[in-house]
Parts: sequence; C-alpha cells; structure tokens
Amino acid sequence: MATVISKQSLEHLVVTAEQFVIQGKVKSVAAFGSGNINDTFLVTLDFAPLQHFVLQRINTQVFRQPQLIMQNMRIFSDHVYQRLQHTPLNRRWELPRVLSTQDAQDYCIDADGSFWRAISFIQNSQSFDTMPNIGYATEIGYALGMFHNLISDLPPEKFADTLAGFHITPLYLGQYQEVLANSRPSLSPEVNYCLQFVSDRTTFAHILENAKAQGQLPLRLMHGDPKINNVLFDTSTQKAVSVIDLDTVKPGLVHYDIGDCLRSGCNPAGEETEQWDSVYFDTDLCQGILQGYLAVAKAFLTENDYAYMYAGIRLIAFELGLRFFTDYLAGNIYFKVKHPEHNLARAIVQFKLTESIESQESQIRKIIQDMQ
Repeated sequence: MATVISKQSLEHLVVTAEQFVIQGKVKSVAAFGSGNINDTFLVTLDFAPLQHFVLQRINTQVFRQPQLIMQNMRIFSDHVYQRLQHTPLNRRWELPRVLSTQDAQDYCIDADGSFWRAISFIQNSQSFDTMPNIGYATEIGYALGMFHNLISDLPPEKFADTLAGFHITPLYLGQYQEVLANSRPSLSPEVNYCLQFVSDRTTFAHILENAKAQGQLPLRLMHGDPKINNVLFDTSTQKAVSVIDLDTVKPGLVHYDIGDCLRSGCNPAGEETEQWDSVYFDTDLCQGILQGYLAVAKAFLTENDYAYMYAGIRLIAFELGLRFFTDYLAGNIYFKVKHPEHNLARAIVQFKLTESIESQESQIRKIIQDMQ
C-alpha cells in the first residue's frame, strides 16, 4: 500500500530534494521501498542523464552518529567504484554512490534537525522479499560474494563502527535479559514458547564472538544486513546487479552476513508469515546461495571460516528472533510494527526457522564441506 504524503510534507520533501540537485528540477517525490528503519523516497527530475535518485531521512534514534555512516559510505563506495573502473567485470555490477549537496556536503540537516542524504538510483532493477525460484539462489550468493570480494582489501580499522553492538549476539542476549527482568509479559503459549526457546540457547549465543576473541575468525568489513530484498536484479537479464542498504557496513565477521543472507533467502514462507508451521529452511536454496557466494569469495576465506559457517547460519536466525522478541517485550520501540503482537509473530518465524536449521545440521554441514 503506497504511503500518502500530505501537501505540506510533499513541499518540504521537494525543498530537501532540491539541496542535492546540481542540474535540472524536481518533478516529483514519492515514498519508496519497505525499509523498517529509515524513511525513503524516490525523487524524479526533469533532467535526462540523471532522472531519479533516492532521498532518505536517516533514523537518528537508531543511527546516533549519521555523519559516520556517510563517511563510511563515501570511502567504501568510492573504493568499489575505483576498483570496478580499474578491473571491470564481465557483467553489470553497480553500487549506490553518495550524491553531494549543492555546497559539496554528503548530507543536509533541515530546520527540524532531520538528517537527509541522497544516493544514486540503480536503474532497471528490482528486488524480491522471497526467492522467486531456485534459479535466483546462486545470483543472491554471487551478489554477497562480489560485495565481500570488492571490499576485502579495505582495512576494517579505516571504518567507524556505526552501530556499536550490532550483530554481536551476546550483547542482544544481555539486552533481552535486562528487558525481561523489567517487564511483565502477559503469558500465552506464544510468549512461553519464545521464553523457553531463548533460555535453551543462552550458551550458544557466544559461539562466534568467542571464536573472534580467540583469534580464530578475523575482523573484516561486513554489510550487516544482506537480506534477500537488499539484492537488486537487472529487470531484463534477471542477474544480480547490486547490493543496497549500506548503512550497516562496518567492521565485523563475514559469518553474520552469510548467516543473514541464508536466513532470509532460504525461508520460502518469508519473514512476515503468520503460518508458523509452514516455516522451514530450504537446503536446496542454501546450496545454491553458497555455490554463488563461494565462487567469488573463495579467494579470501580461511579454513576456520568454513568451520564456523554452519554456526553463523544457525546463530543469525536465532539472533533476529531474539531481537524481535526483546522489542516486543520492550513495547515495540525499535522495529516498525503494524499491530502490538507483530514483533512477537516475527520472533516466532525466526525461531521456527532456527529449529528447522538445527534439525538439518548434518545436511547443511555436508553442503559446506562439499564446496570447500
């Protein structure tokens, strides 16, 4: 359902968009995408070479230092652009680039204190919330592999940590325990299921962070949110052309990315289903995604990276369920919701997915082993 923008808001959006227009005039601004965090709009210009760009209001409740996001994004998108200029691929591949304001800034702040940025629009592309068919699986894997590959030579210490604690499962567990201690959830079969589910996995939550602390897994740059709808496909070739939503690019473990990509890509029922019994982890899709990923990522992966791959796949589904459930207990303050039980329902989907992953552990480990 399209978001209706009031006349006053529309005028404000046009004025904001004009800050980023070097040539041409703004024809229209419309709500765009379905992100849970930032407010996103598509700007259309009357200027042929650049007909569209994406305008975003950054959620500063989530990203407390949005200028650091822009600093990361500028370093990183310029680096990838240079690499692709230097050694072009034999297929279409683009990355959203930061657009400057008329006074050469990477963002603007309006009278209300809202933080706005503009990024290039990837033409003739589309994304999907669930995998249309298995043929897309290798392309999704390729997209993440190419993304990691193009930034594998960037030193992580050059980058600010824009979301301290993001994808560090033990910290989410700590937040959950704190929220739980201070809330009185009305007990129901669904709430009891979630409480028990988390309680059974508290030691498992530390697996990747322990491996990092022991020097078994190296710190690299990660995307942070490579779910399937952040991969764009060329509308004519149906090949992956971009990975978008780059706010969470930061130093971390690539395992969180691999796990997140598989978590969202191998759940045919989708994240928003209320048919919990229909949620399962599709190992055929898993095989396809890993095949595409490893075709490009083999170059920089170590023996230990493979050893912890299954743990990453299982952990991320659990972690997201934990985050949804914590937000439900806290009164829905982080993720946008359509009704009060929305985050509880989302948590159950992720926990059911985790159960499905756990029940197929030997098969998933075999898929990983066979590709090494």
